[in-house]
Amino acid sequence: MNESPSIDAGSDAVLSAEAELALGDLGPAASRHNWRRSAVAVGDETVFAGLADGRVIAARLAEGKPEQRWSVDGDGERYVVSMDVSGDRLVIGERGSEGRICVRDAETGALLWEYVTAEDVGSPTNETFFAQPFVVDVRVAGDQIVAAARRYERDGDVQEWSSVVYGFDLEGDLEWAFDVQASPIAFDVDDEQVAVAYNRCPDTHDHECGLVVLDLETGDEVANWDPGTPGERRVGDVALTDDGIVVASHGDKHGYLLENNCGERWRVDLASERDFEGETLYAYPNHVAVVDGTAVFVTGNTFAEKTRDPDGRHPNEHTAFGVDLESGEAVWSHDVRGFARCVSAAGDLVAVPSAQNFRERDAETHAVHLFEAGSGLLETHPIKGISSAGDLADDRLAVIEEPVEYHDEGITRGEYRLHTWRLEAADRDSSGNDSLE
Repeated sequence: MNESPSIDAGSDAVLSAEAELALGDLGPAASRHNWRRSAVAVGDETVFAGLADGRVIAARLAEGKPEQRWSVDGDGERYVVSMDVSGDRLVIGERGSEGRICVRDAETGALLWEYVTAEDVGSPTNETFFAQPFVVDVRVAGDQIVAAARRYERDGDVQEWSSVVYGFDLEGDLEWAFDVQASPIAFDVDDEQVAVAYNRCPDTHDHECGLVVLDLETGDEVANWDPGTPGERRVGDVALTDDGIVVASHGDKHGYLLENNCGERWRVDLASERDFEGETLYAYPNHVAVVDGTAVFVTGNTFAEKTRDPDGRHPNEHTAFGVDLESGEAVWSHDVRGFARCVSAAGDLVAVPSAQNFRERDAETHAVHLFEAGSGLLETHPIKGISSAGDLADDRLAVIEEPVEYHDEGITRGEYRLHTWRLEAADRDSSGNDSLE
């Protein structure tokens, strides 16, 4: 097995390696990035891992040594794909024939209640992974739990989605549900509202907008927005802030700051269409996190208008951008060199775990990047496999690594395991970013 060379983060590193925990066997990911197979959430001195066989593990990390507190067996028929913890509630979202939302006691692992989303979005029409109901995200929001689920099916050239966003009380009573024929990919929650991003809105979509803002208490729609571009692609991610709503647009590959009523304040070009030697290339802004007056956007793979395998690369593919929230100007950027499955923010920090670049296929790019939102890159930590899930909270970063095997190598890199780092004080005067001045 070949190993990636290490990157020395320095003696004043912000992240201090804490623990690794083996998670068992898992078939390697391939050159193209997989759909989600794992999830992770950081609690108070406990990290929760949801796995590709349906297992859930709670590991206490006192003094940096992982000790399993409890575990729940899986049946191998479903994946844990989303997770959140707050107080004594651990909320789990699955991908499987039932698309379950499960709430467990965070201290003991006991099941408190569950909800089967397939009863709303429909059961899978075939046995393929992509046809199974998928709980996109779950979140504890005060005395409510919010979740979004979707199901996809295809009949010839016709693609259809059914989806529901839910509001439950902590005891599992359904308080409201918002359903449309589109594909939710992310949502964010504050004390009053839920902002839902729909990345695909087909012609059959009965709402015709990529962003919907709901009242947290009632589920009633209070505002909506759309990039107004042709095609199904609409919105990739959303973040609620005191200054408004920040949106990563799939439609025009820009970032936006919207007023609470969805009026536009500014937009910034992130990876829109550009011509390179006869190819028109672009990349989707897939993630956004907002902290400390800065929106951090992250873009994904290069695509082309006329081919599935372009020769060129968009200059802004796999790039993190720091955009000043007041002015809308990009103040720093950094190439994360691979597809980011997620971003996670806490305090003034943003963590970006990057996975494989399926076109370049360079294992040395597998890493976790830590940014200070206002100034840019702080440090990069290599991972032998690929980072499939991450959570930054309570002075700890947790990342799940999955093994990967590139189709033209035949070498399995990395293992299925949980990594944790502690946040330490550090001198943050230097960065490795590309200046945009």
